[in-house]
Amino acid sequence: MSPGRQTGQEEYDFIVCGGGTSGCVVAGRLAEDTNARILLVEAGPHNKDLENVHMTGGWSNNFDSETDWNLVTSPMQGVDGRQVKLSRGKFLGGSSGVNGTLCIRGSKQDYDDWKLPGWSGDEMFRYMSKSETFHNKPWFQADEKAHGYNGPLHTEPHDLAPISKLVLESFESSGMPLVHDMFTNGETAHGCGHAPRTVHKGIRTTGADFVTNDQHKHNIDIVVETLVDKINFEKQNGQLEATSVTLVDKTGATRDVKVRKEVIVSGGTYCSPAILLRSGIGPKDDLEKLGIKCLVDSPGVGKNLLDHLIVFVFYEVAKDGLTNDHLAYHGDAAMNSYMLYKEKKEGVLSTFPFGAFAYARLDDRLKDEPLWKDAKREQGRDPMGLTKSQPNIEFFTTEASFLALYGGPKQYDDLPIDKKHAFAMITELFSPRSKGTVTLKSTDPLDNPIIDCNYLSDPLDVLVLTEGCRLGNEIVMKGAGTKDVIKGSWPANLAHHTFTSREHWIPHVKQHATTCYHAAGTCKMGQSDDKTAVLDPKLQVRGVKGLRVADCSVMPTLNGGHTQMPAYAIGEKAADLIKETWVESRLANRMAKL
Repeated sequence: MSPGRQTGQEEYDFIVCGGGTSGCVVAGRLAEDTNARILLVEAGPHNKDLENVHMTGGWSNNFDSETDWNLVTSPMQGVDGRQVKLSRGKFLGGSSGVNGTLCIRGSKQDYDDWKLPGWSGDEMFRYMSKSETFHNKPWFQADEKAHGYNGPLHTEPHDLAPISKLVLESFESSGMPLVHDMFTNGETAHGCGHAPRTVHKGIRTTGADFVTNDQHKHNIDIVVETLVDKINFEKQNGQLEATSVTLVDKTGATRDVKVRKEVIVSGGTYCSPAILLRSGIGPKDDLEKLGIKCLVDSPGVGKNLLDHLIVFVFYEVAKDGLTNDHLAYHGDAAMNSYMLYKEKKEGVLSTFPFGAFAYARLDDRLKDEPLWKDAKREQGRDPMGLTKSQPNIEFFTTEASFLALYGGPKQYDDLPIDKKHAFAMITELFSPRSKGTVTLKSTDPLDNPIIDCNYLSDPLDVLVLTEGCRLGNEIVMKGAGTKDVIKGSWPANLAHHTFTSREHWIPHVKQHATTCYHAAGTCKMGQSDDKTAVLDPKLQVRGVKGLRVADCSVMPTLNGGHTQMPAYAIGEKAADLIKETWVESRLANRMAKL
């Protein structure tokens, strides 16, 4: 594979392995210390010339190409033996450049449940705000104290298509009160509102904005199209300490780069555990089977894989102009929309085609279900482990039929897009009980890891997700805003029967549930008595010095929201923890010299 390894003389204070959402934040914040020298390593290209990153509506054109990690799960029994594509951004900025741009923080209780010092809901929400510069619009009733106004991440509310306004009416008439900024303040578990977006003036803003343009700093070196193979260690005073990183460039050449202080792994939920495993940190038996010397027997590496599942149901509407299909699919609409974007940074390509949002608790709907009633639960929590301040389900809608120009789940291949008008109701499962794994296929860093998300292996996940789909369908078919505009649906045998039993929904859920790209948990933090915890609460890898992980893989449990804003918060928190360590070290050295 490689023409040979070079042991270079390069040396940095900090090496950040992964230029995705969290990694860019870590590098950018560490560079605020002008005396520190930082290397940021990204496997994919720089984002500066990637039009389909900056043009939000072009997001899906980054998939199935060299700008996608092209990860695919193993076949999973819970979803009828299907494999699921797990597209991830492979370029500077990572998945913040291909996501739905949604700023949905979750509930503060989600983070309080971690029970880790420094990671409470209040602290996580403050870090999310630290990253943000919020730009309001006249119609949006912002919770101003919940937003940030000085960060590199520019956010704003989304102007709704007519169908989304009708869906909000249907949510309200179904018992979900409208709270405009509920997805920012984290205080509503059952209601509807608007989700701010990481878009401003028609341009997507990403993690790369922490290290490029006006945030670029002279003391960061950004190396792109370069893979991180592994971290190398030496014994210092009887303890293993990270001393260098082995990199592989696009020619296959390898080189070692030395580190003076710390290595920060920010490869994401799938790639961070792979880097640790190749470095000899992980379950001993798994490593030895691949011929990797086990330096730290850490059984939790690659375990505890969590993700949010979503299910689409599509509806055709009877009136023209309610959805955005006519701006994307009909006639010359796609080219006209593209020219509008090129000239003015306006139109459907300047934003993301998600519309109305809601959270729902399902207690009353499930209270008589035997599986729900008989399930074990903690005091004050439901069988999914949630309090009444945390939603079971999220609903959100598309503003068009979501194929062609916008992309979407490939298994939906029979939709009304030929001069028709359609939207989707999407149901998302929170607090999944099914957990998966990430393991190595080989020691070759060019080989993607083996991913088994283990979707819907727990019967309670199936129960809650199917009940959520039933409720979502009832909202569309019976809600005040939408009940009179629905012309048809897909799948027709389900969606047009608003009182269909849950059992009728189960086959659709198993056949069509797919990822919401919210993977987390594979390098989780935990207290010292948790043997499956890979990291301590300061993100330090247990068993070695000078190595941390900073991305969504560190989350012990998955927040009831989306993972973009927590990824920024984790990056912000990591940078502060690292700064604290080295300020304390400098002070200790000064005191020792007195």
